Amino acid sequence: MHGFSRAALAAMIWTLVSAQVAAAPAAELPRLVERDGRHALLVDGAPFLVLGGQAHNSSNYPAALPKVWAALEDAHANTLAIPVAWEQVEPEEGSFDFAYVDTLVAQARTHGKRLVLLWFGTWKNTGPAYTPEWVKFDNRRFPRMLDADGKPSYCLSPFGEATLAADRKAFVALMRHIRNIDAARRTVIMVQVENEVGTYGLVRDHGARAEAAFRQPVPKAVLARQSGPAGRPAQGSWSEVYGDYAGQYFHSWAIASYIEEIAKAGRAVYDLPMFVNNALREPGQTGQPATVWKADFASGGPTWDVLGIYKAAAPHIDFAAPDIYMPESSKVSAVLAGFQRSDNPLLVAEMGNAAGYARYVWQIVGKGALGVVPFGIDYASYSNYPLGSKYTDRRMVEPFGQVYKLLAPMSRLWARWAFEGRTHGVAEGDDRAPQTVAMDGWQATVTFREFQFGEREYLRDKNEYAEGTEQPGGGVAIAQIGPDEFVLAGQRARVKLAPGTGKPSMYARVEEGRFDAAGKWIMERNWNGDQTDYGLNLPAEPTVLKVKMRTYEY
Repeated sequence: MHGFSRAALAAMIWTLVSAQVAAAPAAELPRLVERDGRHALLVDGAPFLVLGGQAHNSSNYPAALPKVWAALEDAHANTLAIPVAWEQVEPEEGSFDFAYVDTLVAQARTHGKRLVLLWFGTWKNTGPAYTPEWVKFDNRRFPRMLDADGKPSYCLSPFGEATLAADRKAFVALMRHIRNIDAARRTVIMVQVENEVGTYGLVRDHGARAEAAFRQPVPKAVLARQSGPAGRPAQGSWSEVYGDYAGQYFHSWAIASYIEEIAKAGRAVYDLPMFVNNALREPGQTGQPATVWKADFASGGPTWDVLGIYKAAAPHIDFAAPDIYMPESSKVSAVLAGFQRSDNPLLVAEMGNAAGYARYVWQIVGKGALGVVPFGIDYASYSNYPLGSKYTDRRMVEPFGQVYKLLAPMSRLWARWAFEGRTHGVAEGDDRAPQTVAMDGWQATVTFREFQFGEREYLRDKNEYAEGTEQPGGGVAIAQIGPDEFVLAGQRARVKLAPGTGKPSMYARVEEGRFDAAGKWIMERNWNGDQTDYGLNLPAEPTVLKVKMRTYEY
């Protein structure tokens, strides 16, 4: 080696590579933007719609990735969300191994996918399973939470100073490495910090440091965003201000503050958008306060009722995202409404991969979400039924693949329309009832299980329904691209458009077609006659229509 050690040669090569990366013209960093309470994720300088799939938890190793990419291709997904576990990148304290990350990023580029990395650090589904062994089995140095009787919990304490320092160090090392290998390409577009945090079975930590903090006054930043129950003092200790809610609210603040330290340090190294995800509690009713914690959800997580606390305690976290494993349509709608706020972009970070969830993609993208990420989109021989599909092959992927295939070529256009406030969406409800959508000067009425020809009310001798409609599966996303022009994308639904003025109207033109990758509309045929006499009937195969309406005078 002519006097050079292998280590010295590797260092020289890395120095040259780093210099080339630094000198290369860097694309614009992914970032979140807000306008009039609406949000967009900018990737390469333009709005980006995440049509994603999340891999199973244990698919985060190079040998498992082929089964991930195969499923993502069949799903027509543009983004992979996948864990990076603390235990795999720092198996020995202070010794980091990012070989998996290197392989993941390189293969994502080969397959034309963007990445959302999920940091499985101190908490994954509230537990410490993904911490390195040197963390999870040293509870003197890395303490667990204590209950009121001093009994240890399974969950690591958010007041563990050494735990926070170690997690932060590992996360910073990860972000630095991503910057070094990806600064010029921007394959990684977002990072989730921790995973489904909180604690089951214990409302808060009762360790010595936690008890001392619990007796302190509630921070002013929290008071400004999360008021207490009616009749409580406006300031004071957690118990004084929040009463029966004090334990949950305090624990939310403690965990959010811990996450803030990690996110802040990571973004100082590489400033990618960051978010937290949430194992849901039952969705709330509009205008109604949340019920007091009764061991019925993970206390301390970013549930809909404590988003204000997370905003106050973790300003370096851009948003909290719901993980939806409640298949009921009324609950899905309530969850979406609870998490889409002017200060909180909507991203469905996880969702069941059973076929019945595919209809919600229309509703989610229509609501102007940053995107949607069904869970378990890989061909590992593992099913998380009953939370998701029983299948682990193409039968699992196909319902989502049909929808994504239609949306993928127009995803950039759709993301722009959503940011402009032009989009709307509905999913067929469990009650199969009609739904109405109010738009600018127009109203859409969406019905389901209709004959493609004729009105059911006039065909009362016909009581059969189309094959494949035994379970709710319809949906439509609508973009109003002009005063009287619309793009409809959907399946298994009938749409009727009517002006808000009450004037008579007709279809000026209804084109079926598609958008190409450049955003150009390509017409396949013009609908008229039988295809429009009874409304616009979107078949089982997802379909895109470009519609122009006109009103007229008698």
